[in-house]
Amino acid sequence: MKLQTFSIVAGSSACNARCPFCISKMTPLNGITPKLPDINLRNFRKAALLAKQLGAYTAMITGKGEPTMYPDQISSYLGALEEFEFPLVELQTNGILLYEQKEKYQEYLKKWFDSGLTTIAVSIVHYDAEKNRENYLPYKKQYIDLPELIRSLHSIGYCVRLACILADGYIDDVNKLEHLIAFAKQHKVEQLTLRPVNRPEQSKDVAAADWFEHHFLKPEQKKQFEQFFSQKGHPLMRFEYGAAIYDINGQNVCFTNSLTLDADRDIRQLIFFPEGRVRYDWQYEGAVML
Repeated sequence: MKLQTFSIVAGSSACNARCPFCISKMTPLNGITPKLPDINLRNFRKAALLAKQLGAYTAMITGKGEPTMYPDQISSYLGALEEFEFPLVELQTNGILLYEQKEKYQEYLKKWFDSGLTTIAVSIVHYDAEKNRENYLPYKKQYIDLPELIRSLHSIGYCVRLACILADGYIDDVNKLEHLIAFAKQHKVEQLTLRPVNRPEQSKDVAAADWFEHHFLKPEQKKQFEQFFSQKGHPLMRFEYGAAIYDINGQNVCFTNSLTLDADRDIRQLIFFPEGRVRYDWQYEGAVML
């Protein structure tokens, strides 16, 4: 058994974005509530040690909500991670607070960088600010200045990844994809990850599942993307679970999926929940290791 990622759930179920396809709403909360939980450090250390022994080289701080709403907890996790020396330590975020409260979060970001955080993965659905606004911040008049956020993160020393959900009506054809790749390269984004919008077999949220039914990529759209990568991408790395990384005109682009569990293959990640549970899938509540 060999893992790719040790995922760490930070924060609560609270979020400052309003993604209509919210995967957190569609999957079980597994003990995560609007109240910030305490961290079971005993089990965290066991989970981190197990992840290292199973070959994981990346620790990813993520959430069932937006983790940056609780920056002190992120600091606590990073402090606890240091002894395990994961070479890659990442934070998944919508980036809203990092931009809107820049003065406050610059100090945290510098502290986190010194504590071993290497990569900030910012979730997006498009290169166009208005498309991102209508998805993440429909209750506001404008989206964050994404290029400025990227520049700010680079100035500290971070590697930046744009994690883009592919959906019909957003990035849904090769022309838009090429514009997105050009946007990433223009702003010197180190990594661009593309993931078709998905839903679990049994959704906990009717509205999110309904949005998926109206916006999932059709087979012909996926085939178009696959042909684009085979024709214009130079393969750099392939993973057992189906993801592949390409060089496209000098831009690192990963085309992947949301699958975290395949009974015929090794598990892809361990997921630590702050109350102490260690799981290996987001949607199946029986996927408990500790």
